Amino acid sequence: MFFFGIEHEVAFLNKEGKFADFSQTQFSDFNQIIEKLPTYPSDYPQLRVGDAGIKKKRWYIEGFERFADCDRVIDCHSKGIEIRTTIHSNIHGVIAELSESFDLLRRVAANFGFSPVLVSFNPDNKIFEPHPPLNDYEIKQLEAYPDEQTANIHMVTYGPDLNISATNLSIERVIDIGRKLTYYSPYIVPFSYSSPFYAGNLWDGLSVRTFIRTGKRPATLVFVEKQEQLIASTPSLTKIARIPNEVGRIEFKACDSCDDFYIYAALLALLKGLILDETLLGRATVPNANLHQTSAKEGFDNEDIFENTTRILQAAEVALGDDRDVNLLNPLKVMLSKRKTRSHTLIEMFHNLDSIEEVIKQTYQF
Repeated sequence: MFFFGIEHEVAFLNKEGKFADFSQTQFSDFNQIIEKLPTYPSDYPQLRVGDAGIKKKRWYIEGFERFADCDRVIDCHSKGIEIRTTIHSNIHGVIAELSESFDLLRRVAANFGFSPVLVSFNPDNKIFEPHPPLNDYEIKQLEAYPDEQTANIHMVTYGPDLNISATNLSIERVIDIGRKLTYYSPYIVPFSYSSPFYAGNLWDGLSVRTFIRTGKRPATLVFVEKQEQLIASTPSLTKIARIPNEVGRIEFKACDSCDDFYIYAALLALLKGLILDETLLGRATVPNANLHQTSAKEGFDNEDIFENTTRILQAAEVALGDDRDVNLLNPLKVMLSKRKTRSHTLIEMFHNLDSIEEVIKQTYQF
C-alpha cells in the first residue's frame, strides 16, 4: 500500500500589487492570516509542529527563523505560506484536501489584501541576505548543518514536497528508491516548470529555480529511523525522521510549483510508477547539477531530456499496469507530446502583457 502527501508553498501579491516576499512583508502580516485558519486536532501526530511552534496548523509561515544567542526564536523572515496535507492512502484524497486548504487560504488572505500567485523563483530579488546579520549562535547552527547553509536559495525559491511512502519496504530499499529518483530527477522536473522570470525580467530558460537550486539542495530526501542509516552526502539524501510517521518517507523536492493541482496528481502517479518499476537502473546519491541546468534551460526541446522523459514515463505506465492511477499520467503525456510546459505559457503571457505582476495575477485561475 502507498501513502501520499503534499507540501505546497504559496507566494502572494500584497494589496499594493507588489510581490510579498521578505523585503515587503513582516511575519505578523502573514501570521494574521494563519490565526484565522482552523486547527484540526485529528491531524496530529501526522503533522510535525516543530520546536519554534510556527507549524501548528495545515498552514504555516515559510521563512528563515531568527534566533537570540540561544535556541529561542525571536523572528522569522517570511517568504510565503506553506500548505501541507495529512497522509492519504490515495492520490485523489491528497488533491482534494490540498484544493480545499488552498481555497480557504485564498479567501482568508483576501481579507488582508493578499492574493496567491504562481511563482517558483522570486521574480524581484535574486538573493536573500538576513537583516540584521547573523549572530554567533546562528552562524554556528548553520555551520553544523551543511544543507542549512543554502538558506539564501531556499528563501527565493518556491516548490512542493511530493511525499510518498509504501508499506513493507526495508530502509535499504527506500534509500535505493531515493537514489533512483535523484538520478532521474532532470527528466521528471520539466513537467512542473514555472519559473521563467529573474531579477525583474524574462530569464533565458524555463526554470531558473532548477538551474540555481538543484545540486546545491537535494532532489530527493529519505527519512530514516537510526543514525547509522544516514548516508553522508552534500546535499543530503537521508535525514533522521523527526516524528515516527516520517520514517520511510520519500520527499521528492526538485519540482517547481504548479497552479494546476492535477499536475501534482500526475507527478505522484509518476513517482509511484517509478517505485514499482524494476527496469530503470540509474542511481545517484546527489543530483547531477549540470544535467539539471541543461533541463532547466531547454526542457523537452533538448533531445536527451525528451527521450529519457519519454522512457521513464513509459516505464512508469507499464509498472502501474491496470492500477487506476495510470490514468493520472495523461496530462504528462499531453505535455510531452507538445513539448510545452507552464513556463511556455507564462513567457507568452509576458510578451503580451509586458509585466511580470500582470502575468502572475492571472495564475491560479481554476
